[in-house]
Amino acid sequence: MSSEPVLFLDEVTRTYHQGETELHVFDELSLSLMSGEIVALVGPSGAGKSSLLHIAGLLEAPDSGRIVIAGQDGGALSDAGRTAVRRQDVGFVYQAHNLLAEFTALENVVLPQMIAGAAKKNAEEKAARLLSSFGLGERLSHRPSELSGGEQQRVAIARSLANTPKLLLADEPTGNLDPKTSRKVFRELVQVTRAEGAAALIATHNLDLATQMDRVVLLHDGKLLEGAALAEQYSSL
Repeated sequence: MSSEPVLFLDEVTRTYHQGETELHVFDELSLSLMSGEIVALVGPSGAGKSSLLHIAGLLEAPDSGRIVIAGQDGGALSDAGRTAVRRQDVGFVYQAHNLLAEFTALENVVLPQMIAGAAKKNAEEKAARLLSSFGLGERLSHRPSELSGGEQQRVAIARSLANTPKLLLADEPTGNLDPKTSRKVFRELVQVTRAEGAAALIATHNLDLATQMDRVVLLHDGKLLEGAALAEQYSSL
């Protein structure tokens, strides 16, 4: 395992301006994720978990600080360079699956690979393997409308892993599912992410799921808390 973090957030500060009001979301926030590490991101609603994921994935720029993904400093890259990092090194999963309705489950997972330059045959083989690892081997030719909510989210997770990203960012990936399906999909997400060797930062409001990850970090008042500081703060929320 490399000694270099897959994700390094270095004193990231982000402020939003609403008229004359300033909303300080992050204040010199830092975080490192190592290869193969799965970290839960928890915090009160409105704390900025989604914003943190967007910044970590180079979808949004901080006011100050650095975002380094797999050794590449996002602030030193051109727009095209950041797009390339997102395509090659980062996988995103959202609460809404955002699958392409006109394509089958297999095609939804093949498409990002072909956009990245993979041969169709190789992309299809990898898509079938990933979908089978999520228990969807018999559902490859089904379109999203023919799949359950849990199955649709499994396809979305498989799609996010299709290009073998070094970093997976997930925003409440099982938040739209019933508790039983949520637990099952989450277990599969963790299992397959580990098998693929990715680091993952997963925002969740479900503390039961959070405690099954390698680490839990709490976003509160613009800071990330861990360990004893997290336990002390969370008991007061």
